[in-house]
Amino acid sequence: MTTPAPPPTPPRTKGGELRAKIARFLADRPQETFTTAQISRALGHSNGAVVQAAETLVKRGEANQVGAGKQFRANALTAAAGKTPVISPPGTHSPRAAAAKARTSAPAPTPPKPPTPAPAPPKPGGPIRRPGGQLYHPRELADLPDVEALTRLRAADVPVLLYGPPGTGKTSLVEAAFPDLITVAGDGDTTVGDLVGEYTQDDDGRYVFRYGPLVVAMQEGRALLIDDATLISPKVMAALYPAMDGRRQIQVKAHKGETIQAQPGFYVAAGHNPGVHGAILTDALASRFNAQIQVGTDYDLALALRIDARVVKIARNLSHKVELGELGWAPQLRELIGYQKIEAVLGTKAALGNLIGIAPAEDRDTVADIVRKGMGITSVAPLTLGKQLAATTAAASRQSPVSTNSASRGRQR
Repeated sequence: MTTPAPPPTPPRTKGGELRAKIARFLADRPQETFTTAQISRALGHSNGAVVQAAETLVKRGEANQVGAGKQFRANALTAAAGKTPVISPPGTHSPRAAAAKARTSAPAPTPPKPPTPAPAPPKPGGPIRRPGGQLYHPRELADLPDVEALTRLRAADVPVLLYGPPGTGKTSLVEAAFPDLITVAGDGDTTVGDLVGEYTQDDDGRYVFRYGPLVVAMQEGRALLIDDATLISPKVMAALYPAMDGRRQIQVKAHKGETIQAQPGFYVAAGHNPGVHGAILTDALASRFNAQIQVGTDYDLALALRIDARVVKIARNLSHKVELGELGWAPQLRELIGYQKIEAVLGTKAALGNLIGIAPAEDRDTVADIVRKGMGITSVAPLTLGKQLAATTAAASRQSPVSTNSASRGRQR
């Protein structure tokens, strides 16, 4: 009787090699930011392994993590990190720890961290500093400061869905309300493993299970924001639902069917951009969020931030046309703050041109007309590169005397 051949062993990447590959990938594209899903597709490795390796690069200072999601870009040290694979971050392995690890045939399961008590609600009133250092200015919600309203909803275990155009401050509000927040940046490539966890390779090439943000938030009793939740496949989002109902638990099938029980303080919020292509709010998702709050731009706040009142008035006008169905786009607070920054650096005309240029192509002409009328100017267009500067042309001519002389002879003939 022939013994069947054992299943093939998945290819392993030696310790540090995946980090070096990711570093080279980022260093070759220094001006771009990539999600771990994009990197994993480009390199042919599992998303979980890429997450672990990329986060190690950040800890070593050899890459930058952008925002609260799993997005990464190169920095000044990334190129060097891609040249020589390093087995582990500096200082993480002592001789005693290495010997102990060698005597262990399999990694011991990581015990869950003790639950973290829910943080005290932010004090109402003035601006609140978010984890990234930016200030959030509270707004009114149900006769309360919005951050206080959200903390009350959390205490009552009422999941909240914030919906509205991109750039209106949905993520900022949740970050200001919940200092213990864990954020998942959703997109069409988000998998169940990205939420729950999956097996990844450690520095020795062994496969170990790494818990995802959902499990971490449940074990530690923290708030979890699923940003752009309606871009995630409904089948993937279904993994979240048992944690949000009366069971408050999930089963991690990929990890021996382990059951994870949510600790006190665990809370789920989500963001939804109705106008974004591919965003679908299913009945199953909507029914899980008992509180659904519309978020729009606070134009009074834009004025308080000293953004040009004429531009704020234009934005209000465009927003009104969107409400009437006459237009599909209007600048939100994020775009108005961007206008203010560009104006300070490049001037009013350039900032207006950029405002027109970021409008969708189908709305751009209408936006341009309204901007011209609102600002009382006749000539403004999207930012574009113009003709070559005269000084540059002259310098090029001085560097090519042969070509210049040939051209002169041609004119003489």
